Amino acid sequence: MSPSASPASLQVDAAGPPPRNNSGARLVLAAVLLGFFTIMVDAMIVNVALPSIGRGFDSGITGLQWVVDGYTLAFAAFLLSAGAVSDRIGARQAFAYGLGLFVAASTICAMAPNLGVLVAARLVQGAGAALVVPSSLALLRETFPDPAARARAIALWGVGGSVGAAAGPVAGGLLTLIDWRMIFFVNLPVGAVALLLLKRAPRSARREVHFDWTGQVTAVAAMGALTYAVIEAGADGFGSGRVLAAFAVAIVAAVIYLVAQARGRHPMTPLPLLRSRTMSLAAAIGFALNVGFYGMIFLLGLYLQQVHGLSALATGVAFLPMTVLTSFMGPVAARLATRFGARIPVIIGQSLMAAGLLAMVTLPAGAPVWLSVALMVPVGAGGAMAVTALVSLLLENVPAERAGVASGVLNAARQLGGALAVAVFGALVADRTGFVSGLHTSLLIAAATVAVSVVATVLLRTQVPHQIPATADDAGPRLLER
Repeated sequence: MSPSASPASLQVDAAGPPPRNNSGARLVLAAVLLGFFTIMVDAMIVNVALPSIGRGFDSGITGLQWVVDGYTLAFAAFLLSAGAVSDRIGARQAFAYGLGLFVAASTICAMAPNLGVLVAARLVQGAGAALVVPSSLALLRETFPDPAARARAIALWGVGGSVGAAAGPVAGGLLTLIDWRMIFFVNLPVGAVALLLLKRAPRSARREVHFDWTGQVTAVAAMGALTYAVIEAGADGFGSGRVLAAFAVAIVAAVIYLVAQARGRHPMTPLPLLRSRTMSLAAAIGFALNVGFYGMIFLLGLYLQQVHGLSALATGVAFLPMTVLTSFMGPVAARLATRFGARIPVIIGQSLMAAGLLAMVTLPAGAPVWLSVALMVPVGAGGAMAVTALVSLLLENVPAERAGVASGVLNAARQLGGALAVAVFGALVADRTGFVSGLHTSLLIAAATVAVSVVATVLLRTQVPHQIPATADDAGPRLLER
């Protein structure tokens, strides 16, 4: 289930870059595809290598949780303002800076002398990835002014992400056979080629976009402190002084963030958007879906190697049927939405995911590997179907000037769901003697979370469709009414 995103602005000013010639446009498309492909590979490649990283640094589950969550948290937090940065400095420049930052951080990851350096570099990787995603789509919008050509380019962009997600586990298993550090080194040549191709693209026009420093800083603090508290609670208990302090920081930062969004002149996420039924429901669904999906990926990557004794490569291959099939769910979701209405693929997708997770709970420790592989398919395919429909519906129900903000909130909620899932589930499986019991408890929590979002989607419906307001004075929006 690849991360879906939209740019902060798919609109290009009349004074923006002129149409590109076919050769130059193809090179820009290749650069964008390679960059997004690299980001997507990295999102999936690390989970398979976690046991090897743990052995290399003699780290327990808490350290491995941070290897995953460092990237996910930075990705989530900086997605909220990445679109504004892309508009402010120009899409081409933002893409180059983001990818350059990602590649540089990958080099540090590959050469990390200890776990602390690796986690810090993963945080930088996530920040770079957050800037690449919206700027890549904005760059395609500039490069392909013709709607038909742009639609084909964006479709290829989506395929590139799906291929990257599918290739990630297998590539991770293969490269880990050599050395786990190779999973980060592989980003260097691909990123370098993308940056060289990008040289053919002219500088993008800049726009006067205000940056919400208070909102961005407090969003990072709130998400980071909350995840830290949950992860460390697994090791020290919820009564630990530093755990309680982290929860307090998260609460204070969240309150300051909300006040800044309510009273700030240029809020990053205006409160009318956050209060809207459309946005709140979409964010909740996205959160639940990533709890199920990324939680399962994290757990099964450990389970297949620690309990079943599979190699890293065999574990990567075990994920392949799910990741390949998820790439076909976009067209399926579109056809279902056209025939039965927008809510149906969201509900079906969530239901498939919940059923797959619940079925995994019933598997005994000695169950054959192929059963786990088979049950991954409805989880991944259902999640991809629901996310595809959800993103499309959200963007259809927002005015152009709110598309970037809405998609940023949605994707931040999704990434936060994945980060908290890894934090909570990692604590539950930290004791190796009770790993299977912790695994089942975690999967049950994930299934219940997705099931609640199914019920909310079914019950929360309206008779008349409304859009998310373009201004603070507009009425509250609604979505998923069909």
